[in-house]
Amino acid sequence: MKNSVKNSGKKVVVVKGIKTGRPVNPNSVRQLRLKELAAKKEAGTLKKGRPVVADSERQIRLKKQAENKANGIGQGRPVNPNSARQLRLAELKAKAEANGGTVKRGRPALPKSDGSEVAA
Repeated sequence: MKNSVKNSGKKVVVVKGIKTGRPVNPNSVRQLRLKELAAKKEAGTLKKGRPVVADSERQIRLKKQAENKANGIGQGRPVNPNSARQLRLAELKAKAEANGGTVKRGRPALPKSDGSEVAA
């Protein structure tokens, strides 16, 4: 269906469309295959993609990675506790613990004077 509205906005013309395209042969090989795939999809037996070989090198490696992750082994690159970054982080953590859990950021403020000292 096609709706066309004139610029004045007063008259609406409804035109019924005709069926386009070539007719579908329901007994064609393609249509039978599509019907079969739809039935398998409904039943939940449709298999897509390449099948997995259970004893392949990749599957063995993935299984081992999953076991290591569950046990907390080999998660990424190990941390060097003597690196400059780790030493700086440890220092900041110590400062935070000494200061009640927070570290002041930025440059320390100058101590406020009471005005009794006069600069020469």
